[in-house]
Amino acid sequence: MKKRAFLVIPILIGGLAILSMKTTGFEQQETWIVPEEYQNMKNPFADYEDEDSIGRMVYSKYCKMCHGKKGQGDGSAGKLLNTPVADFTAASFKDQTDGSIYYKISKGRKDMPSFEKVIQSDEDFWMLVKYVKNL
Repeated sequence: MKKRAFLVIPILIGGLAILSMKTTGFEQQETWIVPEEYQNMKNPFADYEDEDSIGRMVYSKYCKMCHGKKGQGDGSAGKLLNTPVADFTAASFKDQTDGSIYYKISKGRKDMPSFEKVIQSDEDFWMLVKYVKNL
């Protein structure tokens, strides 16, 4: 009986946490201020062909769960968050500079985690930026 309690209690706590997140409602997304130095950054890999599908692989590993298979902000984990998840297919997203997207992925905020210590290769980072801009 004690073994089952160890399994049931974490499941109950997790369920209550999800329920509380769902019932608090979603916050309206506020403007994300990107420092000018990042806004002006150019993707040094913009003209490179991503023959190894680096961008797609990094996206699948770190982004797909929240942003969805096609980047529409409809991933299963994203539905549990209190803040809206970015839709990479929206014109407002595509209008951003590569440097702005790089900043947001690297620094994160609120429910969006920082990936600057997770994605350590500069090429991987920029290929991800290129990939999400082309979804």
